[in-house]
Amino acid sequence: MCGIVGYIGNEKASDVILKGLERLEYRGYDSCGITYYDPKQKTFITNKDRGRVLKLLNSYKYPDDNHFAIGHTRWATHGVANQNNSHPHFSQSQRFVIVHNGVIDNHKELVFKYLNNYEFVSDTDTEVIANLVEEFSHKLSIEEAIRKTISLLEGSFAFLIIDTENIDTLYAVKNKSPLLIGESKNGIVLGSDVLAFINYAESYYLLEDNSFIIIKRNNGDFSFKIMDTIGFELEKPEKHKMDFVTDEIGKAGYEHYMLKEISEQPAVIRKIMSQYMVGNELKVSPKITNMFEGIKKVYILAAGTSYHAGLIGRVYFEEIAKIPAEVFIASEFAYNEPLIEPNSLFVLISQSGETADIRSCLLNVKEHGFKTLTITNVSSSTLAREADNYLNIFAGTEIAVASTKAYVGQIAVLAILANTLSKQHSLDLVSEMSRAAVSMENIIDKRDYISEVVGCSIKSHDCFYIGRGLDYFVCLEAALKLKEITYMNTMGIAAGELKHGTMALIEKDVPVIAIISQEHINNNTRSNLEEAKAREATPLIISLENTSKGNDDIVLMDVHRLLSPLVTVIPAQLIAYYKAVELDYDVDKPRNLAKSATVE
Repeated sequence: MCGIVGYIGNEKASDVILKGLERLEYRGYDSCGITYYDPKQKTFITNKDRGRVLKLLNSYKYPDDNHFAIGHTRWATHGVANQNNSHPHFSQSQRFVIVHNGVIDNHKELVFKYLNNYEFVSDTDTEVIANLVEEFSHKLSIEEAIRKTISLLEGSFAFLIIDTENIDTLYAVKNKSPLLIGESKNGIVLGSDVLAFINYAESYYLLEDNSFIIIKRNNGDFSFKIMDTIGFELEKPEKHKMDFVTDEIGKAGYEHYMLKEISEQPAVIRKIMSQYMVGNELKVSPKITNMFEGIKKVYILAAGTSYHAGLIGRVYFEEIAKIPAEVFIASEFAYNEPLIEPNSLFVLISQSGETADIRSCLLNVKEHGFKTLTITNVSSSTLAREADNYLNIFAGTEIAVASTKAYVGQIAVLAILANTLSKQHSLDLVSEMSRAAVSMENIIDKRDYISEVVGCSIKSHDCFYIGRGLDYFVCLEAALKLKEITYMNTMGIAAGELKHGTMALIEKDVPVIAIISQEHINNNTRSNLEEAKAREATPLIISLENTSKGNDDIVLMDVHRLLSPLVTVIPAQLIAYYKAVELDYDVDKPRNLAKSATVE
């Protein structure tokens, strides 16, 4: 999970790279680096180190006439985060410079077979790529050397290569890891995400796997061609117009992106409603519903926050659409596949649409002939393009690593999908989702109160969320949010399971937060909370008006019980946010994490 940016053109290349890397820091921020050509010194200059892109901006000066550069922001996979392991990396002679996103599974075997006489200065698999190109370039042209290197690599990779002896050409390769090309009259930019192109490209192209790209500058003109790994030139893919609004990726006056994105969630629900409104109903298109004809079972594959949304989606498929469903963690399903019903359909949920674990599953189930549907926030993503169909959650750009609005977007779209498939259309979704958006706004507007609750009740390094049914699934997401950005040891527990082992961890002043939105298990969850209170835990209750009792701590406006996860997750997100602020942690970029999981 790394971000790469490359540029060749008339703009100041270092500005393009560093601004692009800033926008890609959600992909990794252990370390970063840039290599650019300085025409006055007639050499390539490299600045790199552990830490954030801000260090590259503040610690170095860049000449105005640099117009060719590559850069990288890293989430460490091979080797700790230090200067030696930071990208860009060099071949032994320093001729070839490379930045890389992905993992080379067979890098050790390649060193043994081809590079025994090479000295390595890092612990990365990336340095192996650079040295392979150098080794093969002794007898082959540069293009042939790169293509031969590609043919030997196993794993996922997108990388950019500079041949320091040619200041007018940039090489790029894409396989499994994301890579796009942006184009304008002023130059060509490459990156792991279209966010890197804002203000520097007028249009962009989505690259397919096994693409080898050559970008050239010729007397002020800039062009690129795409080849396969054999050497045959390919047609350029469809051109897409840049339609991002710069304001969408700013903080809009909020202290952190996470708080901004929490606050945007009611608007996300309304945006989804506007996009899926057909007449006076919320529906998905017939091309989606037709996929479910004759389907006996739905398998939902996801990871992290999307997995938690998938658990709620299973309830929607079974209770609303009356279709049996199962949910699997994608990384487990990929290598421990269960017995699959013949007439099944796979729903793959991914915020980024680039999740490597899910893509492995997608390729496998497609090979076996199963229908596939992706639910994602990025319509141009790999998973959206490779599945049979996709549904967009329209959550807008999400910058904070801890996902919030993508989660509620996924739940909302799953509800619309299940209700469309229902023969009874049991939910008046227009009315119920509108009410949910108002309820979400009510608690967001009272967020200062949540901050006070955090100061009074969340004082231990341990914390437990408990709930039953849909509330339990929200507890899993609530616990994930708290552990992600506060580093507290937090567990989401099915309330009835508390006494089956976890109670041994309950002690004086440990917060136990109960989510209670389902009337039929209201008293059961409260009884479990009493058991924790008897061990001197600090109780905290999040409930709806119709399930509230006495002095519940956070009472939310009533919504339909099936849509309660849209509302009950909001105070949990705010609890995590305000606790991280209290601890003075980096809310938007928690340690050791990256947003787009493009490695398995």
